[in-house]
Amino acid sequence: MSEGRTNMIAALKEVVIPHLRSIGFVGAFPHFRRSGERSIDLLTFQFNRWGGSFVVEAASCSAGGVTLSWGKRVPANKVTAHCIGKRLRLGSSPPAKTDHWFEFEDATYGERIFAMVAEQVLDTLPQAENYWRSLQNVA
Repeated sequence: MSEGRTNMIAALKEVVIPHLRSIGFVGAFPHFRRSGERSIDLLTFQFNRWGGSFVVEAASCSAGGVTLSWGKRVPANKVTAHCIGKRLRLGSSPPAKTDHWFEFEDATYGERIFAMVAEQVLDTLPQAENYWRSLQNVA
């Protein structure tokens, strides 16, 4: 793992993860879930294999977990956003379905870039809350 990725994960764990815990999320990096009465809110961090960026994806499933397309059952305590076909990438601009990657290899900001990007992720969490709320209104 690159030093940049290690530093980025450390910043996310310092800035974002405590907030997720404070609003009811459980799990271990990179997969988090928050169980509700009717659904489970899911949040997953996925790093670019080429380095320098990552996405944060939000999804939701029924409170009982999910059955994958090939029939495998994933229980509520094991489900991740990757198990769900319909996901929102935080920072994107629906309905245009633009893609958004949080980039952390900008030499202009030096070591500050990691905390700055972690704050950007924190700033996009209301987008996930709105997304989860909209899915509950459909169900």
